[in-house]
Amino acid sequence: MIRILIADDHHVVRRGLMFFLKTQKDMDIIGEATNGREAVELTTSLKPDVILMDLVMPEMDGIQATKRIKEKYPNIQILMLTSFSDRDHVIPALKAGAAGYQLKDIEPDDLAEAIRKLMRGEHTIHPEATTQLERENEPSEISPHEEHPLTPREQDVLSELTKGKSNREIASSLFVTEKTVKTHISNIFAKLHVQDRTQAALYAVKHGLTEPSGH
Repeated sequence: MIRILIADDHHVVRRGLMFFLKTQKDMDIIGEATNGREAVELTTSLKPDVILMDLVMPEMDGIQATKRIKEKYPNIQILMLTSFSDRDHVIPALKAGAAGYQLKDIEPDDLAEAIRKLMRGEHTIHPEATTQLERENEPSEISPHEEHPLTPREQDVLSELTKGKSNREIASSLFVTEKTVKTHISNIFAKLHVQDRTQAALYAVKHGLTEPSGH
């Protein structure tokens, strides 16, 4: 028998889940919690195999409850059962340790199969949640200078640097002190994620940043 704990602050949801799951011959509802704190306490006393965890609950939300439970009982499987499919909920829930993430509109038979998958050591994630995961894992297409734009003066310094000029020559050309030039170059290196003048010059050429700002 799969021993299940239901954690949801809505009475109607808990009743609906219990009504269906009790018809499953391989499942046993051993308890119900109305908030995350209760879920943690009941987990300690009941040691369920699977927890159906709501995401938004009073006193302690599902993510915090999941973290605490998984830290102490890593073998207990947690299935998030919620109404939220956006990345701000999906990613934290899975990072907290949930092995499953399903929406509350899931078909009853699909829910039962999702629970069985967890017991087989498989993950079960709603398609909408899977999309959020794929977006999270996509490599960023934003270049460093787009994420952290150079100021007009930094652009001027980079343009002069690309021409092979020394700090003194750049200072003279832009009518600033060498100390100011050094500060600008340090900021440029940090923003472009480069280590030295050569890398900065190559980056500037590659991304078309060699023209002065005109300011």
